Amino acid sequence: MEGGLTHDAIKIGKNVTILCINNSFKKIPAKSIWLSGNPLVSPTTLLMFQLSSISTVSLLINVCFKPLGQSSLVSQIFGGMIFGPSILGHSQDVADTVFPIHSRAIMDVFSGFGIMFFFFEVGVKIDPYLMVCPGRMAAVIGASALIITTGLSIGLAVFLKTSVTMSTSLQNSLILVASSQSLTAFPVISTLLDELKIINTDVGRIALSSSMFSFLIGFSTTSILFSIKQASSHHIYSFLPPFLSVVAFVATNFLILRPKLKKMFTQAMGPKCIDEKTIAFIFILVMVSAFISEVIGQHYIFGPLLLGLAVPDGPPLGAAISSKLASLGLAFFYPAYCAVTGLQTNVFDVDLETYYIIGIIIIFTFVVKLIAVILPALCFNLPIKEAVVLALILNARGIVELTFVNLWKDGKQIGNQSFTLVTVSVLVVTAIITPLVRMLYDPEKQCVSEKRSTIHHSNSSLEFRILVCIHNPENIPTMMNILEVTHASEMNPVAVTAMVLIELVGRSTPVLVRTDKYRGETPLLADQVLNSLIQYEARNEGCTTAQSYTSMSQFQTMHDDICRIAIDKRANILILPFHKKWAISGKIESTSSPIQNLNINVLNKAPCSVGILIDRGILTGFTSVRTSQLKFHVAVLFLSGSDDLEALAYSFRMGKHERVHLTIIRLLVSGDENSKDIKFDNNVIHEYRQANKENDRITYEERVLTDGLCLSSYMSSNLEHYNLILVGKTHQDSPLLQGLGEWNECPELGVMGDMLASPYLKTKASVLVIQQHKLRGNLLSKNMRFLRSKSSSIYPELPTKIICQGVKTDSFYISVDGSRHSY
Repeated sequence: MEGGLTHDAIKIGKNVTILCINNSFKKIPAKSIWLSGNPLVSPTTLLMFQLSSISTVSLLINVCFKPLGQSSLVSQIFGGMIFGPSILGHSQDVADTVFPIHSRAIMDVFSGFGIMFFFFEVGVKIDPYLMVCPGRMAAVIGASALIITTGLSIGLAVFLKTSVTMSTSLQNSLILVASSQSLTAFPVISTLLDELKIINTDVGRIALSSSMFSFLIGFSTTSILFSIKQASSHHIYSFLPPFLSVVAFVATNFLILRPKLKKMFTQAMGPKCIDEKTIAFIFILVMVSAFISEVIGQHYIFGPLLLGLAVPDGPPLGAAISSKLASLGLAFFYPAYCAVTGLQTNVFDVDLETYYIIGIIIIFTFVVKLIAVILPALCFNLPIKEAVVLALILNARGIVELTFVNLWKDGKQIGNQSFTLVTVSVLVVTAIITPLVRMLYDPEKQCVSEKRSTIHHSNSSLEFRILVCIHNPENIPTMMNILEVTHASEMNPVAVTAMVLIELVGRSTPVLVRTDKYRGETPLLADQVLNSLIQYEARNEGCTTAQSYTSMSQFQTMHDDICRIAIDKRANILILPFHKKWAISGKIESTSSPIQNLNINVLNKAPCSVGILIDRGILTGFTSVRTSQLKFHVAVLFLSGSDDLEALAYSFRMGKHERVHLTIIRLLVSGDENSKDIKFDNNVIHEYRQANKENDRITYEERVLTDGLCLSSYMSSNLEHYNLILVGKTHQDSPLLQGLGEWNECPELGVMGDMLASPYLKTKASVLVIQQHKLRGNLLSKNMRFLRSKSSSIYPELPTKIICQGVKTDSFYISVDGSRHSY
């Protein structure tokens, strides 16, 4: 032993090394650098150094690669390769210091535990029913991607083995290499879609369902092959004991354990019901299931994955387990396994013959899978561009492929050269696919409306369509009040769509379903909302229709579901709850940053007008408009701009309700009463008042103010007796707003909306902050071209110019010598 190390490594051949480890190795403490010692002598210290080095380097690489649109898997594998023989480890001194031979066994055990719990968490998040019944389209695509690709790639491998001269090691590896390239693994696809933020899109849902079904076929086939391998002889009866042991293990999990867990932990139970003892017991079961897997001849990840599938997904149990494992698994276990794989990758050992033979198989398999996915996708009328994107996604490689090649390498079924090339192929294919998908597929396009969808520009004789979103039971009373005062009548019917928004925890697959079709299977909140809508529809029979949807997804992508439903239902306005929740004392009880980010995403991408509801209903005991005999006072603060016009249009609709007393408060700047913009606003307000001149419950008042201080003072002292206040989000530049934006805490509300959301405001009124729908991108340009042609046809002899109010508005006016025409 040299340098204080407790092992001797004797190299007796090119690929054979005998490692002698001192029995007192574990007893030697780490030596301080102050005593001229080597801290890496201790296995514990060495393991901590290795893990921290790998994690740090992988994180730095990920930061560098992220602007290039790369997946985190690329940085994790590359981080391991940096320390391996392909780069730094090529120097023997570096390899012996940082990753000596005697530390490999400890790293293998650690990464083995990591991959075991990773696959358990993957299983927990999967709904077994969706794996077995993914839908016709997903089943056909998933089966085609696996069966056709596997058949043709193995056929090519057999052809190459018989027609091309190659080494025995490469010959024995070819079929396994072809099989690894044919896999379509759900954990890989799910992780990729999550990183690309397209898991809630149409393509994302098809990819998830297809990969689930394909993964089920592959997983079942692999288990059968493992059972055949355990047969003691070639007689068919020798295959039965290992096969029946697998069947018994599966049956125990799904026929005994799963029903028991579902009965013990129902969805009605809160997350606090899952105590630490329950979690500890489940984790013990994970290790027991891994041990049983090895006993019956399967790989040790078989049991944890099966156990995860048996655990009911979602809250409370699945969510609790996922929350415990997510950070640790993604931060250490998952990168450690990828890095260990990278450490064993040595590109310098691969000869030219292996490069081109395995390269042919990899490229061939990639192309075949593209075709095997695109053709059935086109048969189901999927657009060609989306079919190509789907094929690229299902071609993704990742942790599952690495698990198989590690298993085969440890079992001496493939050589080091084949192992290296398969690992590099996972790296290269993922590095190519990820930016390609980002470039070809824009998820925002499914949220784009080709027509302006607003209240102000809608035909009052047509059906008014409103979409309301609900996060918790406290949102229901005030939302129902909003629906009541929207005033459904036979002349002006209302179509209501409610969306119950639930964060996806403990599940991999997002859910968007009609609540009435899955009643009893959806969360309790969804049933409560559905019951409220049924009662609302019954009270307004013949004047309204109501539907309810339940969306379970991550907050980062939940806006895709909201915008999708808004497009499908052609909503005029969608209303979102504010991210702050009031306590009965009038103070802020809780704040949710994810909900705030969700609201901002919807405001930026919505295909219709958007309202954010600041709910202070708890301060008035959630008084119902329908049951209360009191008047329901609504005020609209009108300053200027398209958003204020939208708020004004909605308020006049509310003013038709028999219990609503509407007050229009016009805020004017002193000395600016005769400007052109003011005159235009006067004309709009006059039109609305004339249309409702017989309604004596509508009052109009003007307030002339000088600056922001006067505005703040007025809002603080004159809004106490209202039940609901409407205001636009953005306004034209005004002296009344100067300086107030610097104190804006919630930019999604605008200046005046933020002031009305202050807990220090002396009012119990709920506030609805409205943003009018704005066309974006190419649609904006088309609208501009239309307006130019329209202006030429109206006044062909006069010079015209297009004036666009606001930075991103679609409220256009044709100005001809000072006169305006709205479109």
